[in-house]
Amino acid sequence: MAEDVRTVVSSEEASATEEPESTEEPAEEEFEFHFRGNVQFEGEPVEGVSITVEGNGFEAETETDAEGRWEVGVPEKGTYTVTLDEDTLPEGVIVAEEGGAEREAEFGLTRNASVNFFLGEGERVTVSFWNQFLERAVNGINFGLLLALAAIGLSLIFGTTGLSNFAHAELITFGALMTFTFGTTLGVPMWLAIIIAIVLSGMLGWVLDAGLWKPLRKKGLGLIPLMIVSIGLSLALRYLFQFYYGGQTFQLKGATGVARFSLGPISLSWIDVASMATSIVVLLAVAFFLQRTRIGKATRAVADNASLASASGINVNFVIRIVWVLGAALAGLSGILWAYFRPGVSWDMGFQILLLIFAAVVLGGLGTAFGALVGSLIVGLFVELSTLWLPSDMKYVGALVIMIVVLLFRPQGILGRRERIG
Repeated sequence: MAEDVRTVVSSEEASATEEPESTEEPAEEEFEFHFRGNVQFEGEPVEGVSITVEGNGFEAETETDAEGRWEVGVPEKGTYTVTLDEDTLPEGVIVAEEGGAEREAEFGLTRNASVNFFLGEGERVTVSFWNQFLERAVNGINFGLLLALAAIGLSLIFGTTGLSNFAHAELITFGALMTFTFGTTLGVPMWLAIIIAIVLSGMLGWVLDAGLWKPLRKKGLGLIPLMIVSIGLSLALRYLFQFYYGGQTFQLKGATGVARFSLGPISLSWIDVASMATSIVVLLAVAFFLQRTRIGKATRAVADNASLASASGINVNFVIRIVWVLGAALAGLSGILWAYFRPGVSWDMGFQILLLIFAAVVLGGLGTAFGALVGSLIVGLFVELSTLWLPSDMKYVGALVIMIVVLLFRPQGILGRRERIG
């Protein structure tokens, strides 16, 4: 009997020392910086309200707990959009403060930032499909215009040299970084910082052609090796930017917290208006340059047939140098407008839209400046309008798909000439 008792006790001790199987799910990725808040209605917590934090290439969603609290970790400091999904609120409850259910939030000196939504009774107002369509169409035109500035420069470089310049993305980033350096870090007035950044971008184009591309052309390097060199240059410049500026996202002065106004269903900020006006004026100036000036006509001649242009007495190398300076300056301006549109300045911001720029150039027609403009507007509109049906994460993919579909029926692009293909 005593032996039996000892046996039972031993079995119980053995089972007690065994580690229970873990039923907990793996811990979520920890971040250093956190947004948090509390959602209450008439002093009572509201549970199950969906909160989304998006910005700087990051997006996360959470729900309020039984005490109405929520918290989301983000990988870096910066400006983020915090959105409360009003569809998850109780019936008859809305966000009853100015700014509505979506607002911009950023960190101060600490690693935590509070974002609270104040609720009240009211009727939830929904935006109709056509109102959303109009507003996103305007955003698409704005995005397409800034893409066109970069795409035209890339198209002119391809037309005159045959080079598919993958380092064009870093020219875009360079313009935004120089604006941040002079306008924010050094305290130069923003209008002057923008002018300095555009001039420096043009100078960078001059240096790259004089120090790299012209010597390689003289050596008779083929287009494929030149393209590989541009990829290497792109990587070198991109990580040089990261080395000096770090991996975080910066904000230009006046990029956030700008007052908005409404034109019917369309909501715009003064930055949006200034961006579109600037793009239109610059694009008209480029069109005048290409159509009416001697150098512009020489540029078109070199793009059509460099050998024939040279035989006609045109200094091809001088024209190519002008194209590099112009293309780099346009790319720098595009980067500045992109920094306000996102908003934010980061070391790889140009690379994020490089494929869209190539898509616009190919869609419009390789080597044609006006084709690049048309292609950019189509890409910009499709990117913004596609979010009415597609998840926002897939909007860039949709633009590339539409390019492929168009090229299946017109391989030379919309305004391209068939003899340029192959």
